[in-house]
Amino acid sequence: MPVPSASAASSSALERYEPVIGLEVHVQLNTASKIFCGCANRFGAPPNSLTCPVCLGLPGALPVLNRAAVDKAMRAARGLNATVNARSIFARKNYFYPDLPKGYQISQYDLPLAEHGGLDVLGKRIGITRLHLEEDAGKNIHEGLPGSDKHSYVDLNRAGVPLVEIVSEPDMRSPEEAFEYLTRLKEIMLYLEVSDCNMEEGSLRCDANVSIRPRGQAQFGTKVEVKNLNSFRYLQRALEYEIERQAEVLDTGGRIGQETRLFQVAENRTASMRSKEHAHDYRYFPEPDLAPLIVSDAWRARVEADLPELPQALRERLQATYGLSVYDAQVLTASRALARYFEQAASGSPNPKAVANWIMGDLLAYAKSVNTGPETVGIPPAHIAELVALIDEGAISGKMAKDVFAAMLAQHEPPRKLVESMGMKQISDTGALDKIIDGVVAAHPQQVAQYRAGKTSLLAFFVGQVMKASRGQAAPALVNELLKKKLG
Repeated sequence: MPVPSASAASSSALERYEPVIGLEVHVQLNTASKIFCGCANRFGAPPNSLTCPVCLGLPGALPVLNRAAVDKAMRAARGLNATVNARSIFARKNYFYPDLPKGYQISQYDLPLAEHGGLDVLGKRIGITRLHLEEDAGKNIHEGLPGSDKHSYVDLNRAGVPLVEIVSEPDMRSPEEAFEYLTRLKEIMLYLEVSDCNMEEGSLRCDANVSIRPRGQAQFGTKVEVKNLNSFRYLQRALEYEIERQAEVLDTGGRIGQETRLFQVAENRTASMRSKEHAHDYRYFPEPDLAPLIVSDAWRARVEADLPELPQALRERLQATYGLSVYDAQVLTASRALARYFEQAASGSPNPKAVANWIMGDLLAYAKSVNTGPETVGIPPAHIAELVALIDEGAISGKMAKDVFAAMLAQHEPPRKLVESMGMKQISDTGALDKIIDGVVAAHPQQVAQYRAGKTSLLAFFVGQVMKASRGQAAPALVNELLKKKLG
């Protein structure tokens, strides 16, 4: 069978078949310690340096549940509109792999922490089946050390790190919807401050279940799980490839097998990894060393009271309060810190749109160039509002404001003070400008004659000469007005 392209699912395949996609997303919680022991939850430490008898699975070591992990899991659940169950149970998920020293993973199965949530994506609601707590496994390293050493290694620093697994309903019907779902989910987790969601460090990991069915058919097809989707781009590319692959299998009379496949980035294709396990293959049974998790009404209420305003609600409020466009609100809510910075700058300004423009333009560009957040570049929000006020007052021009902004970055001083110290105040006194204009007109009689003969495009030439003579400090609008009168 020819290998399908991973660039996009072909339009012909999508005309005949409807994709059915669900995502299983693992989010590492940013607690100080692991979920069942006191070992530090920290990325990048020397291999096997953050371990103890509990996360190493030594005989007789007993787990103790980390309350902070439950708090953060509950925040995540409520941010996804899921119902937190009053009673949930931990279970042992049994399988054997080198990075799982106990021979089982402590997870939740039939009684999870939260259920029945949903996330609005591209105008539709994607259901969330469940959100449950579990411990992470260690990490197998197969690359080997530099030189001739080709061994595999196991680093158990990650073993026992708290995770929430978020399982969606199979409600997505395109790779684009899956991409947007994962984008919105990550955004909410960041706003809730439950995880850094760093995919490169494994803080956010995603597996996809994908099947196809003939258009108009109600019954789902056989699903295939796709792993190794460690970027948003890889998720979309893998789904596009897999939809095309399954369509070609069905078109040639074949059958889709229930299996787990791995996305091979270099080849832009998925490859069979193993047959797909069923739940009974893991021999789930209740964890005997942990009591049921009971969430009281008071505990749930405390978590609810501490929830921040979530991105979509914040975007809608910014549009209504400050008159921003959908695009502006989207950019300014890219992070909770950026949205907070904008509101602090715009709340006292009569021109919030101009404040937004300076933040989205010059400030974000500079922050990106030095690889930091705009709220940490050393310019207080009030200074952005003050810069906008100086322009609106006519004290400085937009061009002069660029120089003032550069000085703000370098000296961290208020813009009014910088304008004074730099002698940059805009000239808006008509008497002073008349003298400058008279000098320019007298120095260019030929151009004056041409202008008066009908070549009015020369107005820009005269404005440039006046701005040059005033060292850029003349008020441009006033210069235009005075020149038109002077030139007749």
